[in-house]
Amino acid sequence: MSERNTPPGGETIDFGYREVPRAEKAGLVRQVFDSVAPRYDLMNDLMSLGLHRAWKRAFVAAIAASPREGLLDLAGGTGDIAFKALERGAGRVILSDINPSMLQVAQGRALERGLAANLMFLCADAERLPLPDRSLEKVSMAFGLRNCTDKDAVLREVRRVLRPGGRFHCLEFSRVEVAALAPLYDAWSFRVLPELGRRVAQDAESYQYLAESIRMFPDQERLAGMMRAAGLERVRWQSLSGGIVAIHTGWRL
Repeated sequence: MSERNTPPGGETIDFGYREVPRAEKAGLVRQVFDSVAPRYDLMNDLMSLGLHRAWKRAFVAAIAASPREGLLDLAGGTGDIAFKALERGAGRVILSDINPSMLQVAQGRALERGLAANLMFLCADAERLPLPDRSLEKVSMAFGLRNCTDKDAVLREVRRVLRPGGRFHCLEFSRVEVAALAPLYDAWSFRVLPELGRRVAQDAESYQYLAESIRMFPDQERLAGMMRAAGLERVRWQSLSGGIVAIHTGWRL
């Protein structure tokens, strides 16, 4: 018997700082990532001054997937987390993303690195995963939850596909905890990032959305509360780089 349920939703939802019809957000987000996919990895380096690599290393170390465990990497994008998990000894890895353009880049990178053997690609909406209940030991999601229309539905799906004793790991932008850092971070996000997008990717608008989506995302405590409400337990978080990002973890017990 499936544990799915469908939550009620309002008529509009945030898309960055704009309110858009709820039914349109997924398509708008898909357009953003269709646009940024070809230069996504370069832009990640420029946007974070290379820090995203350290954040992802810390995240994969926290996941610590073993050869005996199945890992589902949601919003897996161009494959950074899935590849690092395989290189650290993970067994079966499912790289899932709603955007075919991102998965196409990931497939090419996997072949170049010789990592395709234990890697499965899944084009799916994280709110409605075509996977059995209680089928995986680990689920990860890096920099993807904030782009989902119904974040609570994603967290419920995460719990549904986890086996008892399984663990969810989420790496996401969060709330800066160092007061002196906040104005610098704001200037970087709203002045520099769109300009980088315009110059490097010929797309300032998509990077403006990405900056806005970070500010609209729940802070550390609120995300932890959402995870608990979805049925995850022993929820903890670790802030990195003064709270620019945080790693949240929660168990299905």
